[in-house]
Amino acid sequence: MKSRILKNIEWGILICCIALLIIGCISLYSATQESDYDELKRQMMWALISIPIMIVVIFIDYNVIARFSPIFYGIFIILLIAVLFTPTINGASSWFTITESIKFQPSEFAKVFVVIMLSYIMSIIQLKNRDELNNPLKLLGVLAIVALPVLLIIKQPDYGTAIAFMISTILMLFVAGIDKKYIISTILLIVIILPLAYFFILPDHAKTRIDVFLNPNLDPRGSGYNVIQSKLAIGSGKLVGMGLLKGNQTQLGFLHPKTTDFIFSVIGEEMGFIIAGTVIILYVILITKSVYVAKTAKDDLGSYIAIGIAGIFLFHMIENIGMTMGLLPITGVPLPFVSYGGSSLVTNFICIALLLNISGRRQKTIFVD
Repeated sequence: MKSRILKNIEWGILICCIALLIIGCISLYSATQESDYDELKRQMMWALISIPIMIVVIFIDYNVIARFSPIFYGIFIILLIAVLFTPTINGASSWFTITESIKFQPSEFAKVFVVIMLSYIMSIIQLKNRDELNNPLKLLGVLAIVALPVLLIIKQPDYGTAIAFMISTILMLFVAGIDKKYIISTILLIVIILPLAYFFILPDHAKTRIDVFLNPNLDPRGSGYNVIQSKLAIGSGKLVGMGLLKGNQTQLGFLHPKTTDFIFSVIGEEMGFIIAGTVIILYVILITKSVYVAKTAKDDLGSYIAIGIAGIFLFHMIENIGMTMGLLPITGVPLPFVSYGGSSLVTNFICIALLLNISGRRQKTIFVD
C-alpha cells in the first residue's frame, strides 16, 4: 500500500516547497544577521519539526482525517475565541505566547481544518445528489461553517487570513458545481458591500491602508513608509541583485518587517529579478499541480480539499508579492515557506502533506462529469 502511494505521489509539489524553503532560509540568513540569526535558527527548527508531521499526515488516509475534522474544527473555534483575550502583538490578538520566542497562531492551523471540515460536509451533502448543494438552506449551512471562524479572525483583526478563507471557499464551491446564479449574486453583493464597508464598517487603520495603497505618498513617513521602501528595494535589485548582505534597504533597517511581510523585498533587492521571478514560477507550478491533484483525486472529498489548499496558496502568493510591489493593500499575509513563522510553516507543510496524501491515493486519470 505504501509503495503504491509513493509511486503515485505528485513529487513536483514537494520539490517546489523545498526549493521555496531553501530560498526563504537564504533570505532569512541575510535579513537576520544583526540578531545573530535568531529567526533563521527558529525557522530551521520549525522545518525539522514540520517534516515528521508531514510524513505522518501523508500516510493517514485523508478520509480518516476528514471524519475527525469536526472535532478539530470545534477545538480551533474555541482557540479562536480564547485568543481574542490575549495581549495584542502589532495591534492584533492573534497569538498565544508560549515563550518569548515561540508563539502559536490558531488562525493559521484553522485554515487547514476548516477546508477539511467544509470538504467533508460538502461531500456528504452531494453523496446522493450532486445538485443538492444548490439547496439554499444547505448552502447557507455550508457557508456558516466558514463564516464563524472568519468573523472571529476579523475580530482579531486579521483581514488577510480571513480573505484567504473566503477565496478558498469560493474555489471549493465552484468546483462543487454551485449554480451560476449564486456566483452572480455574490459578485453583485460584493460590489454593493465594499463601498459600504469602507465608509461605515472598516476601522480607521484599515481605511488608512487602503488610502495609502492608492497613494503611498499621502503618508510617506507613516503608513506609506513600508511600501515605498519595499518598492525601492525590489527596484534596486535589478537583474541579479545587489548581493547577499549588501542590500541597502535590507541591511540599513528601512524594510520592516523584513523577515515576514516583506521577505520578497529582500529577495528582490539582494538576489534580483532572476531569483524573484524563480520564486513566482515555483508558486505557479505548486498551485498548478495542486489543481491537477484536485482534478485527478479519486473522490469529491479529495478534490475539494486539494482545490481549497490551492486557493490558500494562490491568495497568499498574490497578496504578499502584490503588496510588496504596491499593487495590493498591505495585510500582513506571509509568503508560504519563505516568510518566517512557525505556525505558518507547520500549517503549510500539513497542506503539502494533504496534497501528497490525495495524489498518492488517486487514479491517474482526469475525471470527467
